[in-house]
Amino acid sequence: MSAKRILVVEDMEINRKIVRIVLKARGYEVLEAVDADEALAMLQAGLPDLILMDIALPGISGEDLTRQIKANSKWCHVPIIALTAAAMKGEREQFRDAGCDDYISKPVDTHALVDLVEHYLN
Repeated sequence: MSAKRILVVEDMEINRKIVRIVLKARGYEVLEAVDADEALAMLQAGLPDLILMDIALPGISGEDLTRQIKANSKWCHVPIIALTAAAMKGEREQFRDAGCDDYISKPVDTHALVDLVEHYLN
């Protein structure tokens, strides 16, 4: 069986690195995009099993990118977990309204991240 593919859409290298190290150690294949354009190109090239989406991306926001992904019949079934530094009251509903299946706050609790990823992939 091949490894599950996770697309990490995150503009900050340190955040991508932490997520990459944690998820690769669990046997996942990790794809990385720094912005919406890269993420869309990767989606065109091959479908991941899950997307970790930074909400505060440069250019097109993670919320708008999530809306685009969920509006596409080829991609709409892929679970998207929002990564956000500002999980304030009401934002969970905002992320869900955009199409995110769940969210996790930054700085990322790596154990909680693994638990959440495994919840959606198993």
